[in-house]
Amino acid sequence: MNTPVNTVNPQYIDIQGVEQTFKTKKGPFCALQNVNLKVAKGEFVALIGHSGCGKSTLLNLIAGLSMPSQGVLLCANREIAGPGPERAVVFQNHSLLPWLTCFENVYLAVERVFSATESKAQLKARTDAVLAMVGLTAASQKRPGEISGGMKQRVGIARALSMEPKVLLLDEPFGALDALTRAKLQDELLLIVANTHSTVVMVTHDVDEAVLLSDKIVMMTNGPSATIGEVLSVDLPRPRSRVELAESTQYLHYRKAVIDFLYTRQAHVEKITA
Repeated sequence: MNTPVNTVNPQYIDIQGVEQTFKTKKGPFCALQNVNLKVAKGEFVALIGHSGCGKSTLLNLIAGLSMPSQGVLLCANREIAGPGPERAVVFQNHSLLPWLTCFENVYLAVERVFSATESKAQLKARTDAVLAMVGLTAASQKRPGEISGGMKQRVGIARALSMEPKVLLLDEPFGALDALTRAKLQDELLLIVANTHSTVVMVTHDVDEAVLLSDKIVMMTNGPSATIGEVLSVDLPRPRSRVELAESTQYLHYRKAVIDFLYTRQAHVEKITA
């Protein structure tokens, strides 16, 4: 039975008045300005906007990989002051260690987080379970050079999930994949998130991906000094089927709203140089 999502979930990520300015040879560069955003526990949020609008910068701030010039970011009512196992990141570049097998790449993360409280047998079982979750049991002893790009991304997702994060941060994880592989992994991600109930923040350039996956789409204005231009709630029931949504008037309405923001209200004017 289809049910609506996020009706009573409490706030989990709170971004308050965040600004990010970088020092450059030409002087200060303001990437983000006055960013305010609340994400509910268990919510799937997509960050979308043109290149240079600060999507990845904002994701890195939530991850604790960088600190804001101004403002504060909270996760579970605690200030984000650096990276932590409760916030796992999956990048477009899978960043796997090429000399290790798929199992060993995931086991490293499991060992780091759980070795103080679990036996080696438990760590192995945990690693096997998360590889099974992403459909990689048969490839567990293969090295990254022996598997496809889509499978490498699955290992990256498995490694992130193995830490049992409360927040899963995705920086265009499917951006370099072909269309069919991308669609398959999107569908698998929907199932994984439904099972793990993780809070997800995902950077994407793909309008259809944002509408298919998200409960909320955060649309960024163009940089520099980018900020949140509009937040669109996606009230589509779960579980979601891309085949059924293809003819949904509600889906098309959300898709049109995002396209209108990106390509009409935030259209890039390309500079032509001689």
